[in-house]
Amino acid sequence: MSTRLDIHRNSGAGKKCIPPSRDRAQSAALTALVCLLLGLCALWRMAITLRNGHDLWFFAIPAAISVVFGAIVWSLRAATPGGIAAGTLICFVLIEPRPAAATGAPQTSYAGLIALIVLFLLSFAATRFGRSRKEARGLAEGRRGRQASQIVANLGAAALFAAAGSPVGCIAALAEAAADTNSSEIGQALGGPVRMITTWQTVPPGTDGGITIRGTMAGILAAIVVAALSTIGHTTWHQRIIICLAAWLGLFFDSLLGATVERKGWLGNDLVNFLSTVAAALIAVALS
Repeated sequence: MSTRLDIHRNSGAGKKCIPPSRDRAQSAALTALVCLLLGLCALWRMAITLRNGHDLWFFAIPAAISVVFGAIVWSLRAATPGGIAAGTLICFVLIEPRPAAATGAPQTSYAGLIALIVLFLLSFAATRFGRSRKEARGLAEGRRGRQASQIVANLGAAALFAAAGSPVGCIAALAEAAADTNSSEIGQALGGPVRMITTWQTVPPGTDGGITIRGTMAGILAAIVVAALSTIGHTTWHQRIIICLAAWLGLFFDSLLGATVERKGWLGNDLVNFLSTVAAALIAVALS
């Protein structure tokens, strides 16, 4: 997606610079690799749980929640079947029990799930905000919903950091994804001058690396909402500030990638989005 003081991503107005075959290959490779890693992480934690004398019932509630979440997304037509499958796996990894360091007993944290739900609600509303205007300008997202590669690009990094035992990195990645989606969608709906982040020259809507003030403000607010609601009782105010700062920096990093490697046709949108969430997570981990 993009930053707007926010990137108007190539949703329709701007032609993609990357060859379609390369774009599809990058997205397919990213989806396969991330889903494989997440699947292995889930199986490894199940094995650890069994080895410590516990049973698989510890995973029943996370599995049920993930399936219900996927069913809700499907009923809203917010994702394709492949996107539902990827999202269900990511949701499970975000909330599956992790062995406690002291006792080895499985413990479940729902901070990642809360962040995911907030992200979904914000993104769902932002995508539909001003839809008729975005469709008239050729900027609206397709009505089929998000594909598996888009789900992985925006949520995969958060699940990987959750699997690695870094809740701060996980929430920062989700906050950046929320900021990116809302900056793009709200910016497209509200309009305003679109300027290239590297030169500040006016560019057409949909240009990679193009940003608007209104979109960026929407993205910054979305990151704050995700960080505030998902970390209640789990982090200090200092950590919440770090998460927000990391998400904002990731948002601008997304725009910078769009203005450089994406405009050159080296990287596709999915890989740019994934790298931006990884950057946000790494910044949060480093600062905390």
